[in-house]
Amino acid sequence: MVDRSCIGYTFPPHSADVEAGRLRLFAKATGETRPEYIDDDAARAAGHPALPAPPTFAVCLYLEVPDPFAWFRELGIDLGNVLHAAQSFRYFAPVHAGDRLTFASRIGNVFHKKSGTLTFVVKDTDVTNQGGIRVAELRSTLVVRGG
Repeated sequence: MVDRSCIGYTFPPHSADVEAGRLRLFAKATGETRPEYIDDDAARAAGHPALPAPPTFAVCLYLEVPDPFAWFRELGIDLGNVLHAAQSFRYFAPVHAGDRLTFASRIGNVFHKKSGTLTFVVKDTDVTNQGGIRVAELRSTLVVRGG
């Protein structure tokens, strides 16, 4: 059972490159039609050094590890009992094609509801770029059925 002793548990950081082709595909998949998200010249004309990352793109790279769910096993969580309850993003600086992002995650909170039959696990992730600038904070809340 996941309990409050997991709060503060940290995960090994990982890094991933922001590639222009993937940004274009993400923009298309999410219905983004503004030219600065698709065309290099339009991005520069809008004041960007390269294609900007559309909102929520960082979560794609956050999951770019060999086994993004290994931490469930580490904490004794059965994937079959997990529901993704919430995802939030806070941005501090823009992300562009050519950046290299590093993701450093930790368990920020664990709490129980319904007499312990539901356990909420909050995972916080700080995202920095190649210059060490904090560009975003991701927060994911999972619900684990059965405690």
